[in-house]
Amino acid sequence: MTERVIATEAALELIDLLKERHGAIMFHQSGGCCDGSSPMCYAQGDLLLGTQDVLLGEIGGSPFYMHKSQFEYWKHTQLIIDVVQGRGGMFSLEGVEGKRFLTRSRAFTAEELQELSN
Repeated sequence: MTERVIATEAALELIDLLKERHGAIMFHQSGGCCDGSSPMCYAQGDLLLGTQDVLLGEIGGSPFYMHKSQFEYWKHTQLIIDVVQGRGGMFSLEGVEGKRFLTRSRAFTAEELQELSN
């Protein structure tokens, strides 16, 4: 089954660490401004979701959201959440670990888009 969002092994390891330290977590793909366009990680419930937020799926058992307007730009791509060294968004939980989540992407095939539309 095609998924809209997946995570690399490195990202899954960091997610496990963050869940050990903070309990349940959630992600929201930032749309720019202060934190760029990074995936932001929060303790579950620390970010209030609105009616315009779309649940793309889960990574490491944690929900991953994106604002509807951002989704319109990204709906043809699979998001691949990875980890790199360095400081990320100042509000994201992984910052103190000296790592940051990073969104990579690839275009869906025609077959995958068909599957997702069903």
